[in-house]
Amino acid sequence: MASIFGHALAATTIGKVYQSKTEGWKFYLLGIVCAILPDADVVGFKFGIAYESFWGHRGFSHSLLFALLLAVFVVLVFFKKSGGQQKLLLVSYYFLCTASHAVLDAMTSGGLGVAFFSPWEDSRYFFPFRPIKVSPIGIKQFFSTWGIKVLVSELVWIGIPTLTFLTCKVLMQKLVLYFIEKKEG
Repeated sequence: MASIFGHALAATTIGKVYQSKTEGWKFYLLGIVCAILPDADVVGFKFGIAYESFWGHRGFSHSLLFALLLAVFVVLVFFKKSGGQQKLLLVSYYFLCTASHAVLDAMTSGGLGVAFFSPWEDSRYFFPFRPIKVSPIGIKQFFSTWGIKVLVSELVWIGIPTLTFLTCKVLMQKLVLYFIEKKEG
C-alpha cells in the first residue's frame, strides 16, 4: 500500500479540481478520510482474516463499488443541505478520492494486488508499472529505513506529478484570465 501521506496528497490534489467557495476544511478532510479509509481492512489481520479473502487487505474495501458506496454515504451524511447537482459533484469527488487509494496501491511494489471489481470478481490486480514502494503496515516499521524509502518513492511518483498538475492548473487559470481581460480591455 502507499502511505497515508501519498493517499492524502492524492485526495487534496483531486479536490483542487473540484474546489469551490462553499467547501472548506470539511471538504478536504472528508476527501482525505475517504482516500485513507480503505486501509482500515488491515484490522482484519488481528482477527485472523486472510489477506486474500473478500474482507482481507486490498479486498472489497479497495473496490470501485466500495468507493461509490462510501462516496454516497459521505455526501448523504455530511452534505444534507447541498442541491442535487452539487451532491453529484461531491459524490464524484469522494468516489475519486476513495478509488485513488486502490489506484495507488495497484502501483506499489508489493502485496497481493487490488480487488477493483469485488464483489463480482475477486481477482487481485496490479498495474504493469509499479514504481511506488509498498508501505510497511505498522507505525514502528514505518519509522525505519523502509519507511523513508517509501516516502522518497512517493515524493517522486506522487508528489512531483501532483505538483506538476497543480502548477499547470494555476498557469492555465492565469492564461484564461489573461485572455478574458485582454478581450474585455
